[in-house]
Amino acid sequence: MEIIYLLIPIAIILVSVAIWAFFWSVKQGQFDDLESPAHRILFEDDDDLIPDDARPDKDNRKDP
Repeated sequence: MEIIYLLIPIAIILVSVAIWAFFWSVKQGQFDDLESPAHRILFEDDDDLIPDDARPDKDNRKDP
């Protein structure tokens, strides 16, 4: 029974820290944009690694 006197204050402290961390992250803007980080991985940023002779020719494309 004496352990309950220790566990209740520890639980209150942990809940207080979790609530503080949540409000801090909302204030810092962590939840403002949830979709663009998931789409960012799809963008190609390796255009400089493609050799010039392997690049598609934008001027000579034929429309289907």
